[in-house]
Amino acid sequence: MKIAIYEERPYEKEIIEEYKQKYNLEIVSTDEILDESTLDLCKSADAISTLGYSRLDSKLLDKIKQNGVKYISTRTIGFNHYDVKYAKEIGLKISNVSYAPNGVADFTIMLMLISIRKYKPAMWRQNVNDYTLNGLMGREMRNLTVGVIGTGRIGSAVIKNLSGFGCKILAYDKYKNKEIENIANYVEFDELLKNSDIITIHVPLTKENWEIINKDNIAKMKTGVIIVNTARSELTNIQDLIDGIETEKIGALALDVFENEDEIYHHYLSTDIIKNKDMAYLRQFPNVVLTQHMAFFTDGATEEMIRNSLESLISFKQTGTCKNEL
Repeated sequence: MKIAIYEERPYEKEIIEEYKQKYNLEIVSTDEILDESTLDLCKSADAISTLGYSRLDSKLLDKIKQNGVKYISTRTIGFNHYDVKYAKEIGLKISNVSYAPNGVADFTIMLMLISIRKYKPAMWRQNVNDYTLNGLMGREMRNLTVGVIGTGRIGSAVIKNLSGFGCKILAYDKYKNKEIENIANYVEFDELLKNSDIITIHVPLTKENWEIINKDNIAKMKTGVIIVNTARSELTNIQDLIDGIETEKIGALALDVFENEDEIYHHYLSTDIIKNKDMAYLRQFPNVVLTQHMAFFTDGATEEMIRNSLESLISFKQTGTCKNEL
């Protein structure tokens, strides 16, 4: 079996070599994205694996199939960078990956704590030897109500982490998790918005969930609400978040994802001009924390991502399906 791997990262090389030897695979790889300029790499390959920067639209998918490729796997949970519907229409098998939710859940809690303890301005002050406390009084989790939107694998892990802090936990999801019912109180969406001091988002990006955090829903929230997003940037309307910060309706904002982040996050740009005005504007605020789409980035998760991807492609070849097939 021949597999072409795109966007290969240094930390993936050892595992790729392991699978190459174990399954007698022919593997060709590059650290570049899959586009028309790199299509030759997958000629005569049975399968390809990419990360999230390779944009596989219908035009590119046609050329991939012409190269003889039958199976495609993204080494990410999200798959909106692939035209999955069209791929299936032309007979390509597509999969994503899964990994333990703990890393993202831990990171989400960290962002909550950074926000309520005002660590960003405290860090700024330390850099200029200012050790005063004025304006840095924080809040305690045990006195707060946290609303968790989405109780899938990550949302549930966040709730389990929160249970140790003694805070009140509200949850919203179309489908209730019986295990979570013993920890959190399931409520209607508007009730969660109205009563939460902190709101964290853990739903998939669908048409229904597109920009669910918008000006109308922000208006229903408490003044001073803290919003955390480690899921997808498109779940929020960035202009409405900016308005919320400017008017102080939003007390703090912690985002690991950002609209139009693709050409910025995970790139070295220290001498470049950042052409994302919203990002440049928001990051100046002392109550806004932006991290570079790294909530997933742990040793355990990255290992699972490459293993899941390769195992899916091997399973496609051997059985015609795999557990992560889309």
